[in-house]
Amino acid sequence: MRVEPQSVTGLVLAGGRGSRMGGIDKGLQTLHGTPLALHALLRLQMQQGHRLAGCMINANRHLGAYEAFGVPVWPDTLEGYAGPLAGFLTGLERCETPYLLTVPCDAPRFPLDLLERLAHALEREHAEIAMAAGPEGDPGPTNPSRPQPVFCLLHVDLLESLTRFTQAGGRKIDAWTAQHRTVIVPFDQPGDDPLAFCNTNTLDELRAIESRAL
Repeated sequence: MRVEPQSVTGLVLAGGRGSRMGGIDKGLQTLHGTPLALHALLRLQMQQGHRLAGCMINANRHLGAYEAFGVPVWPDTLEGYAGPLAGFLTGLERCETPYLLTVPCDAPRFPLDLLERLAHALEREHAEIAMAAGPEGDPGPTNPSRPQPVFCLLHVDLLESLTRFTQAGGRKIDAWTAQHRTVIVPFDQPGDDPLAFCNTNTLDELRAIESRAL
């Protein structure tokens, strides 16, 4: 199963409630003057090794603001802010390429070789899903590398499976990915950014990551 050039669409997940930010739209909060979702979109467009065929954004509020970023914007097809899997489902429904690459809007340092490494692992292991893993800060015994399930490369043929899973009430990413051939791809090697998967769940975390150069 080869991931050909131009066979992947990127998806920025920006459809959450932003509960830990007081209910504000997280993707539109600014980092160095640029909205978080736009940071994520630009990093997708800068991916090394494998060029994306295109990108889109999953958002449920302020759609006009997201549309100003210049890519298609799609709200969840599941009601009630059903979580990241709802974004996966929307992305797979709208994806016109064989593969979908998902990233959240709130991790502005994710790797620029994310797609390249996930694609190589997917091909090597003949997997259906490649999922990143890495620390969420300076590595050590209290901050081990762990799966990062919102950073996934998915085959679009998984749409039927995800539809069944969500219609049955399933909402946990790991419960769904466990049903499929999934390869975990470590991003904890020398030279990898230990803050690559740090996310900004609160305004204090956003300001903290802003204080460290991207």
